[in-house]
Amino acid sequence: MPKFSANLSMLFTELPFLDRFEAASRAGFRAVEFLFPYAFKVEDLRSRLDDNGLELVLHNLPAGDWEAGERGIACDPQRVAEFRDGVGRAIAYAQALGVKQLNCLAGKAPAGTSPEVLRATFVANLSYAARALKEAGLRLLIEPINTYDIPGFYLNRTEQAISVLDEVGADNAFLQYDIYHAQRMEGELATTMQKHLHRIAHIQLADNPGRNEPGTGEINYPFLLEYLDRVGYAGWIGCEYKPAATTTAGLGWLQKMKRT
Repeated sequence: MPKFSANLSMLFTELPFLDRFEAASRAGFRAVEFLFPYAFKVEDLRSRLDDNGLELVLHNLPAGDWEAGERGIACDPQRVAEFRDGVGRAIAYAQALGVKQLNCLAGKAPAGTSPEVLRATFVANLSYAARALKEAGLRLLIEPINTYDIPGFYLNRTEQAISVLDEVGADNAFLQYDIYHAQRMEGELATTMQKHLHRIAHIQLADNPGRNEPGTGEINYPFLLEYLDRVGYAGWIGCEYKPAATTTAGLGWLQKMKRT
């Protein structure tokens, strides 16, 4: 059966953030992930992980002013210094929290910037991050995100991401494949994941439409999750969805998976 991690930025949001670790553990999760750790002291996060027997499998590099609507800065040629400062900060948190991989959000394409400059900036920033993360023993991930939810997001298709990774050429740089975003942009989920299985280091899920839990929409998750098992995906699958009601009430899909 696949290994599932709870995305604490999306699940148990009725609780204060630091209380979500215990809730995830009580719900049966053995691992968690979240967007950003930077608003919290490392010691507080570490204690919540340890007290609840949880592994932290992923967080993101700093991504600009999230509350103001920014969704990454890695493709912005005016913010290269800020991006590179953020890499060091992310590595410090990752090492303290035992994280083995960090995700880089490309961000929205700045208005008036040519495709050539966007690409060159993104590749150069990823190359810098990959080198720094490799020295720290970490993997770097990049994630295509659909342009319906985030208009203007630069990295939005699987083949585009693979092309960028090829250009970066780092052996510690991989794809984070979000099933929900991929379904909205391109479909062909099973075939695409099998084709690029050796490039995928992390998967996330939500159903479509609505971005709610599996079983609420059009994606055939019983087939897809069994298929991932069959083709040999051994990484974590992050539950990055908006519960249709409460997180606990919507976990029936996961309990059913554990019984099969």
